[in-house]
Amino acid sequence: MIRPVPNVLSIAGTDPTGGAGVQADLKSIGACGGYGMSAITALVAQNTRGVRDVHYPPTDFLRAQLDAVSDDVAIDAVKIGMLGTVGIIETVREWLERVRPAVVVLDPVMVATSGDRLLDAEAEAAIRDLARLADALTPNVPELAVLAGAEPAAGWQATLDQARGVASATGALVLAKGGHLDDAVVSDALVGPDGPIAQVGHPRIATRNTHGTGCSLSSALATRFAVTGDWPRALAESTDWLAAAIANADRLEVGGGHGPVHHLGPLWDAAGGPVPGPITGWWWQQASGIRAAIDELPFVRALGDGILPAEAFTWYLAQDALYLNRYAESLAVAARLALTEDERAFWHECSTSAIATELQLHESWVAADVVACTAPSPVTTAYLDHFAAVESAGDYAVLVAALLPCFWIYADVGDALAARNRPGHPYADWLATYADEAFAAATRRAIAITEDAASRAGADTRRAAARAFLASCEHEREFFAAPLRG
Repeated sequence: MIRPVPNVLSIAGTDPTGGAGVQADLKSIGACGGYGMSAITALVAQNTRGVRDVHYPPTDFLRAQLDAVSDDVAIDAVKIGMLGTVGIIETVREWLERVRPAVVVLDPVMVATSGDRLLDAEAEAAIRDLARLADALTPNVPELAVLAGAEPAAGWQATLDQARGVASATGALVLAKGGHLDDAVVSDALVGPDGPIAQVGHPRIATRNTHGTGCSLSSALATRFAVTGDWPRALAESTDWLAAAIANADRLEVGGGHGPVHHLGPLWDAAGGPVPGPITGWWWQQASGIRAAIDELPFVRALGDGILPAEAFTWYLAQDALYLNRYAESLAVAARLALTEDERAFWHECSTSAIATELQLHESWVAADVVACTAPSPVTTAYLDHFAAVESAGDYAVLVAALLPCFWIYADVGDALAARNRPGHPYADWLATYADEAFAAATRRAIAITEDAASRAGADTRRAAARAFLASCEHEREFFAAPLRG
């Protein structure tokens, strides 16, 4: 049974600063759509600079924790992290053999970032035996080498070869991870006895704040598989989420060493506004820099301050009217491609009455003949060409992803501008239109439809949808910049 919100148990040690261990696992599980639970194997005194001390509770107490969960809760997936001693490993092994959870993902914590071995030889052997009870293993490059009985791989192909050997020996899928390598693109692959079954890549992000990425990815993979029942899809979704969390890690200020990733960034970004799902939330997080840049554009600041020259405002409205005429056509295409009658009706309504209302509002500020005599600017043309290119591919999930920023960014920028409205503001009537609840409701609906379409799509389509969404966000930024540029 695949539950809409799976129950995922983390069996791991702690991190009182919250960046790794059980604390990171619970954030990751929640961010990726699961309900997180935990059983503590070790109490670790650590921070972003390193580990100071470790206390291992008695194994009888660990067994009591595990039994307390499994006696009461249906467990959909288990993520195992730091174990530490042979006694702890054997306790977890006995429980797994008795309870037989549906999915087990083992992160074999064996080698510290410094390269120091964390387990003695007997414990390492016990981990190798435990690996045979796992469905997937998520070692880093040094830990993969320990499991393979070899030196750490120096390149991606050698990493894949070691992962294939470990998969053959254990019967588990092995997540080969390229984070410890030096490639500009970080590759991750799920490898079976016959080789990779799925591989993804993400641009390497320049940041020192990567504390707990191994814990977080392992938990995310377990959760997304529990949600989807599909390993390649779970790999794509969990690594997309982690890439977004790493990309926004520098927004946090946690400690003076290697800080944590931003596990819950999408939820924080959406607080008080349209609430995205896991996929659209990751896209919104990735676009956070673009969104912040829009607020700082001279046009947006001057519009909010009420000092925008009238000719710049008129130029913007004329270009926006040209844009909306073509945008309505794209919405009509979305209606034709829609998956359900309800979605078809939504896009059709947006294409007709909503857009007509917007154009009527424009004409109250700019005469129709002015718009008719106005040629689209290069920025407007580029944005509309983007829609045309997406439409030509004929993929509904990608098209609605491209259309979404015109709802989401416009609503978000509009909320910020409406909050600056005041009596006597020269553009008071225009700013007041941004606070329209009907448009906010339409934005929430567009997000929900896009989320559903992306969740149904395959990994390649979902990545194309993400690119289309981010490209539209960039076009939105350029559109707001254009009136005062030059």
